[in-house]
Amino acid sequence: MEEGQLTALKKAKLLTGGAVKVPADFRPPFPLSRSTAGPGAGSASMVFCFGGTRVKKAISYDAGDFELVRDGERYSIVHEGEVLVSDVEFQPTLHHAPEQAFFNLSTECIYACKFCTSPRLDKRITKSLDADRIVEMVQKANERGGLKGVALTSAVVSSPQETVERMIEVVRRIREAFPSMSIGVEPYVDRLDQIDALKEAGADEIKLNIETYDRDIFVKVCGDLDLDWILRSIAYAVSVFGRGRVTSNIIFGMGESDENLLEGVAELARMGCIATLRPLRLNDMNRQAMEEALGHLTPVQPERLLHLAREHKRILQEHGLDTHTVRTMCPECRCCDIVPFRDI
Repeated sequence: MEEGQLTALKKAKLLTGGAVKVPADFRPPFPLSRSTAGPGAGSASMVFCFGGTRVKKAISYDAGDFELVRDGERYSIVHEGEVLVSDVEFQPTLHHAPEQAFFNLSTECIYACKFCTSPRLDKRITKSLDADRIVEMVQKANERGGLKGVALTSAVVSSPQETVERMIEVVRRIREAFPSMSIGVEPYVDRLDQIDALKEAGADEIKLNIETYDRDIFVKVCGDLDLDWILRSIAYAVSVFGRGRVTSNIIFGMGESDENLLEGVAELARMGCIATLRPLRLNDMNRQAMEEALGHLTPVQPERLLHLAREHKRILQEHGLDTHTVRTMCPECRCCDIVPFRDI
């Protein structure tokens, strides 16, 4: 197996496994990331870099599927008694992600998607952020160096309109302070003019998540939402933001077939939207709700993750799309997925 493919396989094993156990005397060289959105929501994690890629993993001093081993000044990651990754380096997150300031405006949500852990977080670790505070945090991150983009996500606190209005205000303020900064937004919209308003405020790209292309699964895990509406909004967003500047999460590992998932990838690509394929991550906050909705779920295997990434890349190539057109959020971060054209 060529080196790039081997690195991708190692990343796939890390992405589909649990925490990294660290030595009792290990002191992270940077503050740990404590996410309130995404796969690692609620956990303390750090970014491990190797072979030109990176992955964000929860760490534990007690137990883990992987183990960080120190040899002098060098570190490796061991899995099942064998070295999986040698010469591991660590990378700081600016806010949630490396080289990005990625903010979650709110975790409280009127919807109840079964996989989402954000609304279940202890309110003491969530972050109440207003526009002034976010601009201040972006300025400080920029002063530290290495900031390439800003991204905003949010749960829907009272209504999509109110949430989008809050996001618009934050985007407008960031754009005023940083005229050339890449800005990405991840809202839930219930009107097409909300997409126009986010673009007019200064957003460069947008993520509108279908979550799954399997309609039976969608009803069971996102029953308050409308898949057809989200697809329509994605098509409209491409007309506003442009091809390759619209993305959409597809979570897999919920019982869907590869055929269905790749049909979803192709449908999005036909519109000019780039899917983000995200392996399901179960934990104590979402496992019961997910298994009550879908039954027992088989963990995603590394080989499946890698196969889907290869097929994902092929489909994007067929439609003239490339993840390098996306400059914020998940494709730019690369910590939680195998990203076509960047990892494989």
